[in-house]
Amino acid sequence: MRVPLSWLREYVDLPATETGRDVQAKLISAGLEVETVEHLGADLKGPLVVGQVLTIEELTEFKKPIRFCTVDVGQANGTGEPQEIVCGARNFAVGDKVVVVLPGATLPGGFSISARKTYGKTSHGMICSGDELGMGDDGSHGIIVLPPETEVGKDAIELLELVDEVLDIAVTANRGDCLSIRGVARETAIAYGLPLRDPALLDVPGPNAYGYPVQVSEPLGCDRFTARTVSGLSPEARSPLWLQRRLQKVGMRPISLAVDVTNYVMMELGQPLHAYDRKLVQGTIGVRRAGEGEEIVTLDGAKRKLHAEDLVITDDRGPIGLAGVMGGANTEIADHEEGEGTTDVVIEAAHFDAVSIARTARRHKLSSEASRRFERGVDPAAAAAAAQRTVDLLVLLAGGTADAGVTEVATPSAPHTIAVPADHPDKVAGVDYGRETVVRRLQQVGCDVYGQDELIVTVPSWRPDLTEVNDLAEEVIRLEGYENLPSTLPKPPSGRGLTHRQRLHRRVGRALAGAGYVEAPNYPFLGEQVFDQLLLEADDPARRVVKLTNPLNDEEPALRTSLLPGLLGALRRNDGRGSHDLALFETGLVFNPREEQRVAVSLPVDRRPTDEELASLNAALPEQPRHAAVVLAGAREQAGWWGKGRPADWADAIEAARVVAREAGAELVVRGGQYGPWHPGRCAELVVVAEGVEKVVGHAGELHPRVLKAFGLPARTSAMELDLDALEAVGDDTPQAPSISTFPVATQDVALVVDRFVPHADVEAALREGAGSLLEAIRLFDVYENAEQLGDGKKSLAYALRFRAGDRTLTVDEASAARDAAVALAGERTGAVLRG
Repeated sequence: MRVPLSWLREYVDLPATETGRDVQAKLISAGLEVETVEHLGADLKGPLVVGQVLTIEELTEFKKPIRFCTVDVGQANGTGEPQEIVCGARNFAVGDKVVVVLPGATLPGGFSISARKTYGKTSHGMICSGDELGMGDDGSHGIIVLPPETEVGKDAIELLELVDEVLDIAVTANRGDCLSIRGVARETAIAYGLPLRDPALLDVPGPNAYGYPVQVSEPLGCDRFTARTVSGLSPEARSPLWLQRRLQKVGMRPISLAVDVTNYVMMELGQPLHAYDRKLVQGTIGVRRAGEGEEIVTLDGAKRKLHAEDLVITDDRGPIGLAGVMGGANTEIADHEEGEGTTDVVIEAAHFDAVSIARTARRHKLSSEASRRFERGVDPAAAAAAAQRTVDLLVLLAGGTADAGVTEVATPSAPHTIAVPADHPDKVAGVDYGRETVVRRLQQVGCDVYGQDELIVTVPSWRPDLTEVNDLAEEVIRLEGYENLPSTLPKPPSGRGLTHRQRLHRRVGRALAGAGYVEAPNYPFLGEQVFDQLLLEADDPARRVVKLTNPLNDEEPALRTSLLPGLLGALRRNDGRGSHDLALFETGLVFNPREEQRVAVSLPVDRRPTDEELASLNAALPEQPRHAAVVLAGAREQAGWWGKGRPADWADAIEAARVVAREAGAELVVRGGQYGPWHPGRCAELVVVAEGVEKVVGHAGELHPRVLKAFGLPARTSAMELDLDALEAVGDDTPQAPSISTFPVATQDVALVVDRFVPHADVEAALREGAGSLLEAIRLFDVYENAEQLGDGKKSLAYALRFRAGDRTLTVDEASAARDAAVALAGERTGAVLRG
């Protein structure tokens, strides 16, 4: 909502020294979100005056039409002589009053005006359009033509109200009253402690039997309908400059007098109105639900098929308007330039159901200034005053006559009353406001307040958002100032820190970040076509997804079962923007539907749910294990004076899995595997052992070339994903103090020749078991393949074995015996033989 400060001052006597910034600060303190303050005409400098066109000479020797004009600007130029000006616009004629900027002036944007030669003539100034003066669109798309009675030589800056400040307020959905100058003025008056001149306080005649006939068949959708008639309007009457300028400042385009007046009153009072050409309305005006399949052509020229829930305004022919949204083209106010013009109008000021209007606007994708207000809440008591204000302006500006008939169809309703303890705001805010402050603030809002310890509060008609005691407490707190609330840190009971799961999650994130990965959180949504891109089998459990009833994006209607699609998308975007050396990670939930589908119970809101109720709710939710995943591409180590660097590969993805496992205190078994998106020859299966049973918790390695092509990824991209909850279940991350021995270590190296397909993990497991308790550590330090020396299909695995005893220095014979036992068991299980 754009609010000109000059318009605001009409209803609140603000101090003359108060600027838009000052008002902004006050309103923000009161809870309104004032986003910006626009300074209109801040860099505008005169002379800018009214002139009258005396002569026009057409210059035809140029590619586009050019006019050489003489303009009378009175004594504004210091000589009284006509001003010679070159102009390309064609929407003015001899005798018209126009706006002239003279040499020495500066227009918005820092554009300085001086006498200059152009098109063979010297132009002493410029004839201005609305855009050049920063006024916005006035509908003419050309030079401003002023009313004939405008005085020549008058200061146009003052005449056109070019200097002003406009507050731009982001109005929340519950504060429909602030979508009007009246509502913002009320908030301003409260903030400054000043009286409000309410523009809705008008003498309104009561309804009688002579008004235009109206029949409301849907009282639940329309509980109030006021109709007034004005006759004898002058078709040539134009909106005065002050009215046009106010509409432009609030962001609306002037159209015609009748339409401009209804828009002006809507902005002033917050009550949407509509004016019908009385000659085009046939019979009784009605309000009803649309018939399924009925059609209407709205004012924007679109033909719309109506829904049975749409609320429509009708006459004897059928629908003539979408109630509260937009009028119909068949009763549109006619402009005198397009025909005879409208002389008699019927003014509608009604109150419609907010939900009905909101649904209609969304159903037809037709948001209007009227629908924005109705769906947020309009003051039903202001309808009659808005209609009267419209009638008064039309009579004043168009020479019309207000008909004596007044129609008002209203459904009786009692004002909303709330009983609230006087100290309730104190308890909510933790501040001792006291009864007097609570009563005073509620009365400032417009409430009627009675009672002592328990207050009986009658809510004003313009605040439909005040429905219960906490709404009233909020009004007191915001007007007393949120910034005045004391800051009190919460005091959790001892022992209530992070859970074990949360601590592990944080440790894993820190460990991966320390290993050079950058966290890249992604949305947990995906489209099912991504499973084909990941080469998953048709019966893969990851293809079973939880689908959203109302997804944010129709192309991604399911919850993820893997972190890889989001991470691969992030890698692709970054690579496409020039970052080619990438290492990204994410830890987050995946969602697996349960075998048995259950319906969640509705939990109570007046008490804490019981453990059984919470368990029932959790049982209806999908399983949500936490995963960790990484993706890598480009260089893992940068080249420089220290070396050539190296590219990221499958080994880095496996090492990332080991980093995560170490944080969980789990022992991870890495062996060759094959699954979905990974290259079949460069995929590691990640396994843990729980109670003697192996469980696959993830995979790591280089991605399949077809996956790289499907996702548009760099060559040799690698990835890892594992189940973090499964690691936590088998891990023991209790800190272990290192054991320090006073006895020396004995190192034995062995090189074993095995078949090429034998996994290193199997050989290492056999060596560990065979070496017994004396083995302290084992490390694979070389893999060698040479057909001439080893034979076809063979490879050599070289291990460094560290032996140590806790109570003595090992002899060479003891270390050698442990080594030989390890080699013997490896030979028995894997066919390994000592090399050489």
